[in-house]
Amino acid sequence: MRNVTHLIGGQSASWSGERTGDIFAPTIGHVQAQVDLGTVGTVAEAVANARAAQPAWAATNPQRRARVMFQFKALIEENMEQLAALLASEHGKVISDARGDIQRGLDVVEFACGIPHLLKGDYTEGAGPGIDVYSMRQALGVVAGITPFNFPAMIPLWMLAPAIACGNAFILKPSERDPSVPMRLAELALEAGLPAGIFNVVHGDKLVVDAILDHPDVKAVSFVGSSDIAQYVYGRGAAAGKRMQCMGGAKNHGIVMPDADIDQAVADILGAAYGSAGERCMALPVVVPVGERTAEVLREKLVDEIGKLRVGVSTDVDAHYGPVVSAQHKARIESYIQMAVDEGAELVLDGRGFALQGYEDGYFLAPTLLDHVRPNMQSYTDEIFGPVLQILRATTFEEAVSYPSQHQYGNGVAIFTRNGDFARNFASSVEVGMVGINVPIPVPVSYHSFGGWKRSGFGDLNQYGTDGIRFYTRVKTVTQRWPSGGSVIDQSFVIPTM
Repeated sequence: MRNVTHLIGGQSASWSGERTGDIFAPTIGHVQAQVDLGTVGTVAEAVANARAAQPAWAATNPQRRARVMFQFKALIEENMEQLAALLASEHGKVISDARGDIQRGLDVVEFACGIPHLLKGDYTEGAGPGIDVYSMRQALGVVAGITPFNFPAMIPLWMLAPAIACGNAFILKPSERDPSVPMRLAELALEAGLPAGIFNVVHGDKLVVDAILDHPDVKAVSFVGSSDIAQYVYGRGAAAGKRMQCMGGAKNHGIVMPDADIDQAVADILGAAYGSAGERCMALPVVVPVGERTAEVLREKLVDEIGKLRVGVSTDVDAHYGPVVSAQHKARIESYIQMAVDEGAELVLDGRGFALQGYEDGYFLAPTLLDHVRPNMQSYTDEIFGPVLQILRATTFEEAVSYPSQHQYGNGVAIFTRNGDFARNFASSVEVGMVGINVPIPVPVSYHSFGGWKRSGFGDLNQYGTDGIRFYTRVKTVTQRWPSGGSVIDQSFVIPTM
């Protein structure tokens, strides 16, 4: 059976006596490989290698670091189909969605290729008599990323590309459910010319996470996962004096106004709600139609179009989405569907009990649609993270805006309308970090930054973009004066002024 090991100091590494975990094939429900689960010692080994390699990498000029990133980008593109197939085999995504996962991460690699410009500091000549002031951005040292199962390529690339381009050494702890693509990315980085020790991969569970958070030589940690764990990781890392960036869960809403293009809104909502089996923090699991007529028309069209969706294996080019990641997660989603029914929601379409012929052991769920959901239901307040769409009806625009604004999560939100005034007021007033106007999944492009509000984000700096550069560097400001030869400047015992 295939075994996925750690990658430390440029070499695959496995220590005898380590625990192992099973890697399942979600389409068939069987174990396809095993992954080594590290220890405190594994993390210490990775940090030691990273710490030894980092000073020389930071001293490498930004242009040369950018050239490595350009080559890394080219190798990812050359290996796109292999990476997509490997990703789909462990996650369950259809191949087209797996390619999208990789491409959105690749966009950030492209952004990081501009690191010579991104690291430029500020300069002021003549800030005082003969005094100039300038600032520079310098790498932190050894940094780490802890990433979730749902985007095994995109989110690691969101973290590692800016971190490494800035001159840091990076330790990645990917999800143990689908660790093979992160390992392959590390191998491609070495092939691109990245020095050994600059990009290390350590697999594991909470033991490894805590070891990273507690290690004094790890200066910053970026995390993406559920909100409860994000809050824990943020608190423990911050208490240890680390710079922390932790992205949590979501319950994104889509507001549908009476003037919206309903057919286009339905098409957008279907992809946002059910794509990747709903296993996205930027999925759209709640739709909020404004007015009863809007709600009835929307519901009717949703039912018609949901009936046309095809659930299939990753290699099925006609499939809209595949299985969820594990049997445990499938059972959790099913429990939330039942919870919604018990709470009084109307079960319009029930995705439970679906079996794909020839793949009966796979973790498949058909699309579920729930109507007449109320804001006091736990099935609404919690993140379900599956192919489940809930309809929460509103009578006015103000009521519709209040639902995402008052929710515990504040990751993404969208409005569907032809009215610019509604759209502008919505974007200005809604208490959510990322807003889409007739865009169902408003993930910012790579030169902006990704991040939610409330329990969707812990920390002051967002992922990638200019915030990513700020997160992985620290500013040093220099005030300099070069006295003329032979001149003496009077001493002063008061604070200097310019």
